[in-house]
Amino acid sequence: MTTKTAELQNHHMDSTRWNEFKFRDDDIIIATWAKSGTTWLQQIVGQFVFNGAENVPVMQISPWLDYRAIPKDATFAMLEAQQHRRFIKTHLPANSLVVSPSAKYIYIGRDGRDAIWSWYEHHCCYTDFIYKVLNESPGLVGPPLDRPGKDVVEYFHRWLDRNGYPIWPFFSNIQSWWEIRDRPNVLLLHFNALKADLDSEMRKVARFLGFNIDEKVWSKMVEHCRFDYMKENADALTPRLGAIFSDGGRSLINKGSNGRWTEVLTHADSQKYEAFAFEHLSSDCANWLASGTL
Repeated sequence: MTTKTAELQNHHMDSTRWNEFKFRDDDIIIATWAKSGTTWLQQIVGQFVFNGAENVPVMQISPWLDYRAIPKDATFAMLEAQQHRRFIKTHLPANSLVVSPSAKYIYIGRDGRDAIWSWYEHHCCYTDFIYKVLNESPGLVGPPLDRPGKDVVEYFHRWLDRNGYPIWPFFSNIQSWWEIRDRPNVLLLHFNALKADLDSEMRKVARFLGFNIDEKVWSKMVEHCRFDYMKENADALTPRLGAIFSDGGRSLINKGSNGRWTEVLTHADSQKYEAFAFEHLSSDCANWLASGTL
């Protein structure tokens, strides 16, 4: 296993949970910064694990292991009881995660402007209940989570200027996974590539994870991973989210589109983001994040 170099603890996450986690050799870890296709990839992997089944409750059976809002013991017990191939979500950078040589890791990147636009809408839908859980449950490290303001552009600048505020650092998360992309048990995907050619990207994931594709059900699997299907079946795929989001699962599976920031950010705003990207990422990583091309 890779040795950690840093822990990450805040209102949402506690990376120390991974220190006690017992891996199985075929575990699948789905990693993103956030709002970059996490639930999408959980749905894709769920289709492979359950051979194209309808309405697999991926958010329920594929837990966010480092998420503070759910007691660690409950998450561990659920995973220990699972008999199917496990797939687990994280939003941690690679250097805050225990990386097993036998597990498979898939990381999804997305242009930061698209990711933060989606996160802002996600944050605006948080209920009073989830603020109470995140900010008042024992073990909080660092400041509580603030409520978002009404100006998305102001939110964007605060996120950029304050290193991922009010959630967690963005660029270092991306770079940490980029640096281990050549390991045989790590696969990098990009949100843009999934949107452009879902069939090919799903086949790439299947090969990486060692799933044999059943062509008799393949078209159904792909259809179950299209945004319209996921949006229509959001409450079945992401049950029990009514306490967290004002619109339940539909708040999580929201628009699935890119470029909405182009109608709001000025050219100077966008240039500021791009300058930050090339300052904080290696040039090849910054180009991949912007284009989706390795």
